[in-house]
Amino acid sequence: MIKALVWGENIHERENEVVAGVYPDGMHACIAAALNADPGIQAETATLQDPEHGITAERLARTDILLWWGHAAHADVSDVVVQLVADAVYSGMGLILLHSAHFAKIFKHLMGTPCNLTWREAGERERLWVTAPGHPIARGLPPSFVLEREEMYGEPFGVPEALETVFISWFQGGEVFRSGLTYRRGAGNVFYFRPGHETYPTYYDANVRKVLTNAVHWAHNPQRATGDIHAAPNVRVNAAPEKIVARGPRLHKDGEDGFR
Repeated sequence: MIKALVWGENIHERENEVVAGVYPDGMHACIAAALNADPGIQAETATLQDPEHGITAERLARTDILLWWGHAAHADVSDVVVQLVADAVYSGMGLILLHSAHFAKIFKHLMGTPCNLTWREAGERERLWVTAPGHPIARGLPPSFVLEREEMYGEPFGVPEALETVFISWFQGGEVFRSGLTYRRGAGNVFYFRPGHETYPTYYDANVRKVLTNAVHWAHNPQRATGDIHAAPNVRVNAAPEKIVARGPRLHKDGEDGFR
């Protein structure tokens, strides 16, 4: 059983009548329900308003995949929580960033780039093309699928070159965008998926739900649960695989922090 945690900012749903009408229980609850429809996934939720944003080291230790939706309050996310999530990713937790989470602190932290883009909110048609049809995240999808109303994101997208580009979007206004990108950070698999503007029912779409479910399975690193992933150690002089003689000058004294 893959244990997923869906984190939602949960601001628009509480403050905007349109968004509340589309997602009365919150986008995080809608996404979790989609994942829980898969017998191999057990999804819980957390929000920005929870103590410690609902994210602690202990909770992350028992989380296989974290899904993150944010937009209006990126700056309100604690830097302590960002570092906890980053450390969990490095040690093998999967991370899935959704829509405006391209600007989340954690995504910028892991990418090391501005993650900026062009955008327009006009409720236009988006066609997502599967550019890697053999990829596990694209399993069971048609060659392309349409979302009748979405917010436009356009190139250039200020992120590092991805390991794989699984989806490219075309918008009614003519722009294109790399909408499904995979990365590896430490032992953790990272996936960015573009659709999901809060005023549109994107997370009820069957193809979008299939993408999210597939992405959870793809991002799962079973070695993390077995404890087979270890941080790279500092190798002591006497533990080197070949015989060496330590030469000075030395900053550390014998017995300090891995030096003997």
